[in-house]
Amino acid sequence: MRRTEADPIDPRDLTIVPANEATWADLSAIFGTSGSSGRCGCQWFKTRGSAWDQSTDEQRRAQLREQTNCDNPEAASTTGLVAYLTGGRIPVGWVAVEPRTAYPRLLGRPTVWKDRPDEDKRDDGVWSVTCFVVRKGYRRRGLTYALAAATVRYARDNGARALEGYPMRTQPGREITWGELYVGAVQVFAEAGFKEVSSPSVRRAVMRVDFTG
Repeated sequence: MRRTEADPIDPRDLTIVPANEATWADLSAIFGTSGSSGRCGCQWFKTRGSAWDQSTDEQRRAQLREQTNCDNPEAASTTGLVAYLTGGRIPVGWVAVEPRTAYPRLLGRPTVWKDRPDEDKRDDGVWSVTCFVVRKGYRRRGLTYALAAATVRYARDNGARALEGYPMRTQPGREITWGELYVGAVQVFAEAGFKEVSSPSVRRAVMRVDFTG
């Protein structure tokens, strides 16, 4: 049977690595230079106010390159994971995952905390998943499920006490654009083992997995 672009990708056909083990050329191919991902460079949650307004697309991409430490497998840190189709090493997806304290805009959003008044925002033992980017031509093929599952393994293996996501809740009959789903969908996180801990709005949820031992 002939494979079409819409066929789901088998997770066993993916290799997912820390972004510092990927090349900048590969990460750039995933993000592109246009559309929301190309303009943002995964900087929305990392900046606030005038810092965002005053930066250019090129500056945001430069910040992403510096933060990920791409092309440097020996780097002590990075800010996300990169997915490759194993055969041919085609770069197809990105997910941002690191300590929650790395995201000042997230820490400043009241809705994230309104149902959790005792949560310590500054606890760097809690990590966050804030952004998915799937390369054009490979979307709607299940890649975000594999990426979400990989964040759980990566955060746990790197000492996180818990991992959170802030996905969108899809609603029957209401179309959601790809750009809106950059934070992921509730069902993606649920399948990766996250549990809903808060519902800040009709369309948003806070989901979390706690690691014990």
